[in-house]
Amino acid sequence: MIYKFTHMQLKRFLFCLIIIPIYFVPAVQGQDKPNIIFIMADDLGWQDVGFMGSQWFETPNLDKLAKESLVFTNAYMYPTCSPSRAALLTGQQSFRTGIYNVPVLEKGDDKHNIFSRWTVSQDHPMYAEPLQEAGYRLIHIGKWHLVGPNPAEETNFPLKTPLKQPANGNLDWLAEHKTPELMAYYPTGRGFHENVGGTWWGDPARGYSEGYQSESGGYIAPFKNPFIEDKEEDEWLTDRLTDEAIGFIDRNKDEPFFVNLHYYAPHRPTVPRSEKWLEKYRNKYPDSITGQGAVNLEEIAGYATMIESIDDNVQRIIDYLKKEGLRENTLVIFTSDNGFNGLQSNTNTLRGAKGTVYEGGIRVPAFANWPGKIASGTSEVPICGMDYFPTFLELAGVTDYHGILDGKSLVPLLDRQELEPRALYWHIASTYKNPPCSIIRVEEWKLIQYLLDGEIELYNLDTDLKEENNLADENPELTAQLLAKLSSWRKENKVPIPPASQLPY
Repeated sequence: MIYKFTHMQLKRFLFCLIIIPIYFVPAVQGQDKPNIIFIMADDLGWQDVGFMGSQWFETPNLDKLAKESLVFTNAYMYPTCSPSRAALLTGQQSFRTGIYNVPVLEKGDDKHNIFSRWTVSQDHPMYAEPLQEAGYRLIHIGKWHLVGPNPAEETNFPLKTPLKQPANGNLDWLAEHKTPELMAYYPTGRGFHENVGGTWWGDPARGYSEGYQSESGGYIAPFKNPFIEDKEEDEWLTDRLTDEAIGFIDRNKDEPFFVNLHYYAPHRPTVPRSEKWLEKYRNKYPDSITGQGAVNLEEIAGYATMIESIDDNVQRIIDYLKKEGLRENTLVIFTSDNGFNGLQSNTNTLRGAKGTVYEGGIRVPAFANWPGKIASGTSEVPICGMDYFPTFLELAGVTDYHGILDGKSLVPLLDRQELEPRALYWHIASTYKNPPCSIIRVEEWKLIQYLLDGEIELYNLDTDLKEENNLADENPELTAQLLAKLSSWRKENKVPIPPASQLPY
């Protein structure tokens, strides 16, 4: 059953999806490995696109592509970018990598938190490594955020205080980062053949001493990113990153290629793409269901222009693939790393925003598109960012990978078969917008257990997508069952909890 709120928003855009009798055929034979383009926006909310129900944001190209795709209506990430990206690239839970939040956002002391690492250590392989061994040519483009500004400080765990970062405009770290020792933590040290724009930065404005207050914000050229070579024709960062994606494909189109295209947009600072687009959004009527466009108009209007720019650039990639005859053997996945930033966007249908453990923070838009291989439609099966690593391995025909993977391959869903029933888990051992907690989702039920005092919240997402009614007291047996399952998961996996926690595990 589609969620009550989801149905109201999605039916306007998804009722016209025609379930074409096209069947997914795993392309794992000989030279038939599929090309893969994995596009991830930064801080793009679940309903900040038309295909997930917004009538205010304009994403016509993504909407058209979604109608030809398998759309995942229950796709999840972590609440912030660092743990989401670590989980995505390694296929592993946060407690394995030690990354629970963006380090510089963490609050409190080391008794009530386990402060996060920033750098993903070498003992956690990333999906580019086995894919390179399988014969893929790989590039990472855009935000990386999986190496810290000073990895040498990431010792003596658990940390006493949260990690910090240099001031905006400070490049004192750069020379050391270009040494072989630290480049080992960059994309080219983790299986990618090329890297454009990826470093420790969480947003593109860090090259400017004024940061978010700069006119450019890192989006308008010059970008001042030391891992993006300036070009005379540069104008807009999202355009330039797309140029790099198309250029890489053009150079490697005779081999299987993998493009890890992680746009910095629409992460703050909000920089309007054009005055014409900005004026258009200023004058739009608000969405009567989501409430988008009703408040904070100047900010959300600028944010909308950044999303429309992503929409245009995704279409540029699709047009190039068609022109070069590459479309039929290329899988395109589109998603986001977490929910929307509450300073930029809003929705009336979800609780919370980026940084929170509620649906507004962790639920993201997602679809998979592969003409002739994946039938169009929707899947309500909950999936998570850790599922992509094993999916890529199966599609590439890699059968000898023996690393730890906490996700499951989505190939059965792409083939319109059932995915083996499972629970989804999150573990966040530090404080940002919520106290440390663990989460379990089983079918329509979501249980949150706070680690310091053991408090419980239980929500039925089928009937209460906005998580307004805590049903823990009304459903003691179900609460006990889910809690036992969550506690067992922590115990079996030796999941660390803050020292001040009242829980045994």
